[in-house]
Amino acid sequence: MNVDTVRDSPAPISGAAFFRRVRRIGHYVLRAATLALIVGIAAAAIGFFRFTEMVADIAVPRDTGTVEAIVALTGGYQRIDQALDLLDSGVGSRLLISGVNPVTSSAELKRVTGASERLFACCVDIGYQALDTIGNANETASWIREKGYRTVLVVTNNYHMPRSLLELGEASPEITFLAYPVSHTDLRKEDWMTDPLAVRTLFIEYVKYTVARARKWAGTSVSSGLRAEFGPQPAVVATVVMH
Repeated sequence: MNVDTVRDSPAPISGAAFFRRVRRIGHYVLRAATLALIVGIAAAAIGFFRFTEMVADIAVPRDTGTVEAIVALTGGYQRIDQALDLLDSGVGSRLLISGVNPVTSSAELKRVTGASERLFACCVDIGYQALDTIGNANETASWIREKGYRTVLVVTNNYHMPRSLLELGEASPEITFLAYPVSHTDLRKEDWMTDPLAVRTLFIEYVKYTVARARKWAGTSVSSGLRAEFGPQPAVVATVVMH
């Protein structure tokens, strides 16, 4: 070993210096992670309130004269009641109730909705295949192709409408879908934010909608959401499956 080699050799790092360097790096990483978390929370909050504004702006169509048929997406009897009332008043010529639990018969639907036997016999189809909103879209797409409709009125809750229209448009891009929202909470009034159930429901739906948009943007393939894809499903003791 010559003198130059000895002179150029780095001095060993002491244990104290090493831990100071680790703490310094950890401090920077923590600051970056904290900043990223704050930005993420802020972005999610902004997105959530934009979503609620979008939902609040969904209005019942003034002109339903071009509607050829109606689809009601299950999740509550109010949706079905509204769709049946629209059909009975002359909006569209036929109704599909999509995503009904297999243990629910048409007789039970007639009983709980109070709809007439005549209306069900002539103009109502019951879809038992859909397991979720994607399944609703695919079940509806098959029904539309079979019947040859071009303009369809969609009846579902207002908070569920953005994701429903997204999935329906993906499954049937050539069809015109009109929104007919069923509202439980007036989002134009600020007091909805004091209702924990409303906030929770809207936030969960906002997350689902965001995921659906990201999936569409990325072109990710998913299951059809239909019972036939998964084989026989165990019966659920309920009348209408919540989506």
